[in-house]
Amino acid sequence: MLERLEQLIGTENVEKIKNKRIAVVGVGGVGGYALEALARSGVGTLVIIDHDVVDITNKNRQLIALDSTLGMKKVEAWYQRIKDINCACEVIPIDTFLTEENIDNLDQYKLDYIVDTCDTISTKKALIKKSISQNIPLISCMGTGNKMDPAQLEITDIRKTSYDPIAKILRKFLREENITQKIMAVSSKEPPIKTDKPTIASTSFVPSSAGLLIASCIIRQIIKKD
Repeated sequence: MLERLEQLIGTENVEKIKNKRIAVVGVGGVGGYALEALARSGVGTLVIIDHDVVDITNKNRQLIALDSTLGMKKVEAWYQRIKDINCACEVIPIDTFLTEENIDNLDQYKLDYIVDTCDTISTKKALIKKSISQNIPLISCMGTGNKMDPAQLEITDIRKTSYDPIAKILRKFLREENITQKIMAVSSKEPPIKTDKPTIASTSFVPSSAGLLIASCIIRQIIKKD
């Protein structure tokens, strides 16, 4: 299945990708696209962490949200989908809500990368600490809701982000914790669009673009390393 990719990056780099172990925390609109792109790129081991079920409200933006998967646990639906795409991939579904109390369970998987596409600020903070303590590269996704222009997404140090309330909270956290390392984030320079509803609005194209940016960044880093 990787002949076209191998044509582009070479056999040696395809093997590097196959040897990587990557965790995706939160497999919704952003995480799902990152996860599938990594699977289709031949990543050898994917650890999927989520505690949610597929809901009808997910259908406008999440790959896994289909009539046939409604009500399923997202990690189980993703396990089946990835195995259908790349049967050689080792898929480890973890049906749990990741917190600071249980995050050390990740240590057993000897991860090469962490993709943070969850919505919970406390979990994002815990993942930043974990990535630094274990020297695991992390890409953390900021908000993609209430935005319309995927061209304004970028991957940058979180300290250089703007127009994002999640990033603002995390920048304050980094200052308070005296964390000086770069924390790479996917963020949009587009100001969020105000609506008259309390729920966050979303499109099919901004979250998906963020997820694909994450996967692209990781694959390009892998083939430059070692």
